[in-house]
Formats: sequence, C-alpha cells, structure tokens
Amino acid sequence: MSNTLKIDTPDGSYSAYIARPKTLPAPVVIVLQEIFGVNADMRESADEMAAQGFIAICPDLFWRQSANIELSDKTDWDQALQRYQKYDQDQGVGDIVAAIQVAATIPGSNGRVGLMGFCLGGLMTYLTCARSEVDAGVVYYGGSTEQHLSEVDGVHAPMIMHFGEEDEFISKDAQAAIKTAVKDHPGIEVYSYPGCSHAFARHRGEKYDAAAAKLANGRTYSFLKKQLA
Repeated sequence: MSNTLKIDTPDGSYSAYIARPKTLPAPVVIVLQEIFGVNADMRESADEMAAQGFIAICPDLFWRQSANIELSDKTDWDQALQRYQKYDQDQGVGDIVAAIQVAATIPGSNGRVGLMGFCLGGLMTYLTCARSEVDAGVVYYGGSTEQHLSEVDGVHAPMIMHFGEEDEFISKDAQAAIKTAVKDHPGIEVYSYPGCSHAFARHRGEKYDAAAAKLANGRTYSFLKKQLA
C-alpha cells in the first residue's frame, strides 16, 4: 500500500505522507511540518502517531514553492527560513482544509480528524482551528501565535498547546500573552516545560529534551485518543 496520498485543491494537487495503524477504522491526525518540509523527522512523528492507533497524514505545506522538499535543521536554515518567509498562511489554511476533507473520507477513517503541528505547523494548527471545522488540535511551540490572538474565539475544537519556557523564538512575554488570551477559553489548555527551548520534541534536534518530549507526547496521545474516539 502506498505511503503517499494526493490532496486536491482548486489550484492543483499536492502530496502527503501517510502512515497507517494496524487496526482500522481509526481517527486521522494531520501532522503539520516545521519549516524543514516533510523530512525524516516529520515522517517519524507520523509513524509514531500510527503506532498509537491513528491514521497519520503529513501534508507538504511548501508545495506551492518547492514540492516535496526535505531540509535539515543541521545544514539548511537559510533555505528553510526563505520558504517560511514566503509562505502564505491564508493559502496554507485552505490547503490544510483540503487535507481535512480528504482525511475524513479516506478508506479506514472513522470520520474524526485532528491537527497536530510543530513550529510553523503549530501556528497553522491554531489558525486552521480558528477558521474551519476540525475535531481537535495540538500545538507544539507554534511560532507567532501571539500575533493572532484576536482569532482565539474562533477556536471551537478542543486544543492543547506545548511551549518550552526558554523558547528562543517565542519569548516569555509572547507566551504570557497566549496564556492570558486563552485562560477563559473552556477548550484550550497550555502546558509549559521548564528549561526547554524551541523544538524540544524534535527527534535528534540540538535542543531535544527526552523527558519533556515524552511528557508532551504522552499528553498529546491521551488528548487525541479522548477527543477522536
């Protein structure tokens, strides 16, 4: 069975990596990439979700710029940042909504769909949850989320957010603003990880923290199993 899925949009088609669990039907989790594309790290995250009993789909968010690009966090920061700066978030939400629509109806899906995103993907999880219908959202260190807090009331799906307290890209002030904005939102919960930097859950990343990643991932698995059952 192919590990690639085609997503159709009004502007063309793009590909997504798909990992399937042993038992079907199952809920779907759409895993949204960091700024390095659908690389080995993102595929590993999708495989881990499949091992937890989800159909995992990892769409190519940068397809409009460079289809199927894979970058490294060790050597390709310049390329990654260039693509991030050119990325159209509004278009991106539309692309993710197209993936949600496919996910809800693909063979083996139970019709329930959640989003889980890292860095850029974390921001896009938040924005997509605020602007469309999805069953759950998980944000890992979503950069620039504090710039979009006016949209928080649009989030109707249950959501959890993970932030490292020492994140070098999401300041303490930014994290405080996010916590303030969501504190009265009944469906959003924020978890903080003391001593952790940005990308603390990236496999083999320079700032990887095994204990924090295990804790965050465990919370994520429990949350999504509850919300997408």
